[in-house]
Amino acid sequence: MTIKKILPDLLISTLLLLSTLYYAFNYVNFEISPFEDAAMIMRYSQNLANGHGIVWNIGEAPVDGATDFLFMVSVAALIKLGFTVGQAARGLGFASHLLTVLIIYWANRRIHNGSIAFSFLSGLYLALGTGLSYVSAYFGTPYFALAAASTWTLGLILMKEQNPRWHFSLLFALSGLVTGLIRPEGVILSSLMLLAVVIMRLTETYEYPHSFWARVKTSGVLPILFTFAIVFAVLGGAYFLWRWNYFGYPLPNPFYKKGEGGWNWFTFRISQLNMLRLSLPFVLAFILGLRSKETLRETLVYALPIFGFAAAFALISDEMNYGARFQYATVPLALLSWIPLVRGIKFAALNQTELWERAVYYSAFTALAAGIVYYSWFQTCFLALYQQSCDRPYERDGRLEMARMLADYRGKGYTMAVTEAGLLPYYSGWNAVDTWGLNDQFIAHNGTITVEYLDQYKPEIIMFHDYYSPLVPPKLTDANLAQRWFSMTIMLKTYAEENGYILAAVFGDSPYDTHYYYVRPGFEDSKRLVEQISKFRNYFYPTTGKRSINYAEFAP
Repeated sequence: MTIKKILPDLLISTLLLLSTLYYAFNYVNFEISPFEDAAMIMRYSQNLANGHGIVWNIGEAPVDGATDFLFMVSVAALIKLGFTVGQAARGLGFASHLLTVLIIYWANRRIHNGSIAFSFLSGLYLALGTGLSYVSAYFGTPYFALAAASTWTLGLILMKEQNPRWHFSLLFALSGLVTGLIRPEGVILSSLMLLAVVIMRLTETYEYPHSFWARVKTSGVLPILFTFAIVFAVLGGAYFLWRWNYFGYPLPNPFYKKGEGGWNWFTFRISQLNMLRLSLPFVLAFILGLRSKETLRETLVYALPIFGFAAAFALISDEMNYGARFQYATVPLALLSWIPLVRGIKFAALNQTELWERAVYYSAFTALAAGIVYYSWFQTCFLALYQQSCDRPYERDGRLEMARMLADYRGKGYTMAVTEAGLLPYYSGWNAVDTWGLNDQFIAHNGTITVEYLDQYKPEIIMFHDYYSPLVPPKLTDANLAQRWFSMTIMLKTYAEENGYILAAVFGDSPYDTHYYYVRPGFEDSKRLVEQISKFRNYFYPTTGKRSINYAEFAP
């Protein structure tokens, strides 16, 4: 292929990169602190980089609370090279986002022989979507999306080739394995992609025998299946056995806490709606793909990993799903699949129309494309339930300010028991008990925290978030106590009061939504901490950004 032939694609690729960079540095807020859940992964990465292993508290047993395993390890590796935690997390996410944009453009051009306009639109849709907002919040979501896009691109190549080359089968399997190493649900996604490849090849219109088993033998799926199985059995199996031995249990710790115990139609609907919302303009292409037998097969096969992956989230709760980040990997898959589904639709022959009519058509298509790109950007307005502005996904957070104050006591061996296990433990540097259990093996496997478990730590600070205060006492009804979060906070509140803890603060801008802070008496810095917390004036409530009231002052 000559330079002359690829020059237009190189120019468009450059335009895509420049557009992404311009958007990033002019419309994405990189001044915000890590989102609460992203700070948990940063804590693991920092501990690993500092030689303590994959641990939540230094000196304790390993905990697989960082479900973004390979992202966490990659961030730790960059920290070892001299980057800060924030630079490593954001840099990896930013680079992944740029690479995914390029993969979408080039795959559409080379695999689907898509037009420059459609391929550019696909890349720009991803570039200006929610990906950079995850980077801003320090999440590794674009890293996972890059692996998913790479695996699907290789899968598309295996679908297209009449005699698939072995090295593409190997690359497809390895890329699928990497996808599964980044996040555990990547195994499900990669398996769905494999299934899509197999179905496409088995139903291809090549001159295969009519017998099913004869078709299997001649369709080329056996080498693909064999390579995939070997890679996952040998390399994936080795990793699985290592992590089971290292952590002491087979699945990531949050699974035991977030698992719904079976299929949950509520989370299924949420996941499907998230998937549809993120890629809504391109859903039309999948609907149009149902128009004929020629496109029906491709439509169903291409939709399989997208809808199947979104359906898999019915097995866990939807908590921590910032900006629909769990479903974001389906966006590049949709952008890599839609062009073949609209090919062959008969539009007006523009070259046979009058100049004015052509101008109107081109203007309409340009306006439609602009609307599609605007829709992609508009998704950044729905990253958090309490988001007040499209420019800033979440407000100033008093937990961060409090953590920085508590960092003055770093290294004294103090422990906090907290429901908010992101910013407070990471920025304070204290040992922490995640009372919800996402980062605690005992609590996750036991189902809830216990008095005996708290007694092992005797935490200097107990902090929790719930929806009551001294002005609006909790209602201890059976229905309320049946709610796991409510019963947990009541247990923490009761433990603190029965063990003589001092109620230093109940922060909130409403008595119906508050953060409690209890301090254990009798240790060296107890009185000083009570005074500092009770008089803390920079506690801005995270859902509104307003300066909080200390409702502990109204306690009887």
